[in-house]
Amino acid sequence: MAFSADELRVLRRALAVALHPAPLQDEDVQDALRLAESVDEAVREAGRLRAFLLDDLVRYREALPGSLSGYLELLREALAAGYDPAADDLAALRALRRDPAAGALLARCQLLAERSVRARLGRVTQVTATPVTGVSRPRLLALPGGRAAGDEPKPTPPTPAERPVPKPSEVFPPRRRPVPPPPPEERVAS
Repeated sequence: MAFSADELRVLRRALAVALHPAPLQDEDVQDALRLAESVDEAVREAGRLRAFLLDDLVRYREALPGSLSGYLELLREALAAGYDPAADDLAALRALRRDPAAGALLARCQLLAERSVRARLGRVTQVTATPVTGVSRPRLLALPGGRAAGDEPKPTPPTPAERPVPKPSEVFPPRRRPVPPPPPEERVAS
């Protein structure tokens, strides 16, 4: 996002007031409000542009291999705008890796996807490397909000008032198979 000289002047005044509170003139307040509206509009426009770019990327990906050059160009633009490549993008690039440009972009996308996954996992777990016969292997130490490694849960003894939960075979006894009726000859003889 680029600011004009006037917008930078307004921004500088607003920052100065934020650091050293002082009463503002009405004109300064109006300038700050106009600047805030301009920034909000630029953010909304960037969101619309990103959505349009991603929709276009999906259309080009679905039309592969005929749209290879357009797809690669749109994917480069999306990556430059901070897009994390999706599994569909990686699959499409793998299918097209014979093309040198697609192969190079596949390597870049795999790296970005791996970084993205590691960043998401890094927020969940703490991982350290533990040497195992010369090979380092990540080991889960703790989860946020979880127990420490030495805190093993202790079983709680049942209180005398509690009855144990019955087994299904105790609640539902096995079914008895019905006895087949005797053959007709035996019925008549009796």
